[in-house]
Parts: sequence; C-alpha cells; structure tokens
Amino acid sequence: MIRLFQFPPVWGLPSGSPFCVKVETYLRMVGLPYETVNDSDVRKAPKHKLPVIQDDSRKVADSGFIVEYLKATYGDPLDTRLGPAEKGVALAMRRLMEEHLYWCLLYVRWQIDAHWPAMREAFFSFLPALLRSTVANAARKQVQAELHGHGMGRHTPEEVYSLARADLDALAAFLADKPFFMGPSPTSLDACAYAFLSNALWGPPETPIQQHARSLANVCTYCERMKDRYYAS
Repeated sequence: MIRLFQFPPVWGLPSGSPFCVKVETYLRMVGLPYETVNDSDVRKAPKHKLPVIQDDSRKVADSGFIVEYLKATYGDPLDTRLGPAEKGVALAMRRLMEEHLYWCLLYVRWQIDAHWPAMREAFFSFLPALLRSTVANAARKQVQAELHGHGMGRHTPEEVYSLARADLDALAAFLADKPFFMGPSPTSLDACAYAFLSNALWGPPETPIQQHARSLANVCTYCERMKDRYYAS
C-alpha cells in the first residue's frame, strides 16, 4: 500500500498544498490504492517538503518525481497517447502552474496581512496555544524570505494579482471548451491543473486571485468535473 504524506485537508480541499493535491489526484486517476498520512511536520520529510510517498521501503519526495516514479513502477495509463509535441505543451503548462502561479498563490496567502489569519488558522490551529503564534510567525518569515529570494515577494500586491490573472487567463484559453486540458480524455496534466485551479478557486476566501478564477466559467466547470469524477466518494 502506497502511503501519501501530505498537509492536512483544509477549505474543503484534500490539502492546502497544490502539490499534495496533485499527487493524490494522480493516484485516484490511475486507480492505485493508497492511504494518506496527514502530517504537517516537514522536518521528517527527506527534502523537508511535502508531499512524500512511501512505497514499501522506498520513499520518494517532490510531486514531479513522485509521478514519474509511479509511471515507471506501475505503468503510464494516462499519457501514452500523447506525442512529443503534446508532451512538450503539457510540460510547459505544468511549469506555468508550478513555477509561477504557485508563487502568486503563496504570496497572497503568506505575504498579505489581510489573508494571513486564514492561513494561520488552517495550517497551525492544531498546535498548542502557547506554541501556535511563535511557530506560525517563524514559518511566515521563512516563506516570505523564499518569496523575496524567488523575486515574487519583491512585487506589489497589484503586480502579483496582475501576474496571476494572466496565468489564469492563459490556462482558461488553452482549456477552452475541452473536457480535459489535453483533449477528450484525462492526462497527468489534469492532476496538476485540478490541484492548482481548485486551490485558486476554493482556497482562502475573497482574494483577488480567487475572484478572477471564479469569473472564468470553463475553469469553474472543469474543477467541478474533476471533483465529481475523482472525489465523489
């Protein structure tokens, strides 16, 4: 049995981390049996990040390496129909979400004072009251330092909102009226797309990113379609 170590469910999502949702969605899409271990203590993770899977005695960290490991070990029922050019497009779409939209979401959640209470409650409420503020504030400072080092943290909120809107518009335009991102049948890209778009739609309320995501009708129906198909039970 594969064990998936991830951040706990929040806001009606399987996890507040898009990368964790990506792996769980992929496992559901390919029908591999698994169990989740909801544990926010990243100190025990091989790369001090989640998600991590344990398959028998082997541990694999990083959502991208996890999916590749699962393909190599259990077969690739989703992506074999894709040609080289389609695989290149799917990779570019995944990079857009994981390497850019992700940092916009991170900025809104951890950098903006008005949205920080929702994050603190979601991710740190399990801690004893005496530790909660200290640990949460230390984590926030670390994430803000990562945002600054990446470069996203050097922008104004309005600039970040503009960047996120452009990402969402590009994803919505590529999705168009297709049922899945690469056409009539789902691929591994959809595990990533659902993870990031559902976090944008259903994460902390009333952020400008969320408001824009909700204005994109095909993005909303896509997330509902994926949720109904893979998370109905």
